[in-house]
Amino acid sequence: MNIKPSELPFIGVDIGGSHITAAHIDPKSYEVIDHTLKRERVASMGSAEVILKSWVSALSSLIPDSAQGDIQVGIAMPGPFDYEQGVSLMQNQQKYDALYGLNVRNLLADRLGIPGEHIVFINDAEAFLRGELASGAAADFERAIGITLGTGLGSTSNCSGKVQDMNLAFMPFHDSIAEEYISTRWFLKRYKEHTGKDARNVEEVLCDADEAVRSLLFDEFTTNLAAFLDAFIAQENPQVLVIGGNIARCWDHFIDQLKDKVTNKDVVIRQSKMWEDAALVGAACSWA
Repeated sequence: MNIKPSELPFIGVDIGGSHITAAHIDPKSYEVIDHTLKRERVASMGSAEVILKSWVSALSSLIPDSAQGDIQVGIAMPGPFDYEQGVSLMQNQQKYDALYGLNVRNLLADRLGIPGEHIVFINDAEAFLRGELASGAAADFERAIGITLGTGLGSTSNCSGKVQDMNLAFMPFHDSIAEEYISTRWFLKRYKEHTGKDARNVEEVLCDADEAVRSLLFDEFTTNLAAFLDAFIAQENPQVLVIGGNIARCWDHFIDQLKDKVTNKDVVIRQSKMWEDAALVGAACSWA
């Protein structure tokens, strides 16, 4: 169908470490309009000009000149970031260093030709849970928590009455912080310790490791994850937990063990239903 900005004025955007994804979001069904989806690689350690050029390239085709004043953009952005003011605070994170201290809202508004007040920013973990609550794995519950398992560990909750980033990746855990034990880099580190080999991601570990090593890694991983979730669940008292991120794609390798090890058996544990779409929908829901 042809997109009419007056009918579909909301654009959801997901900023990743090496890409931008954007699409129009249907405000009635809270779903991505698939044929409007734009995805572009971003040189996140490039100059501010290089980064902004990639972002504008992905977004500009979704904003017809005739509808610039009607379009409202929600952007899921990793932290640290001043979400209210639209200022990047990322520094020494191996991504977007060149944007540090810059008002990204104003820079994008000027280049896209839309009012600055028509751009809002939301934490990417918050956007994930907002999307799953709107039309995903948590849509049939009122109280939910969400985690994303990947390069880092995202954590978010709506149990206090609003969706908020819990920032539990840095909570003390064993002899370090939670993210050091519950992330892709933990898998890669432990895989090398057991085999002496490097791997690029968890999927590669699954392909290369023998059954004994796979079993050992996932047993240790689920033990750590269950201990983390026990504390998170006790704090928030959710009805449902939604798990997303790349490691969640290895669902069958850990979910049965995880359910056995988590203390609170009343909490429903679900895999992400929306995957990357969750952040797009969640960001746009800031408007819709």
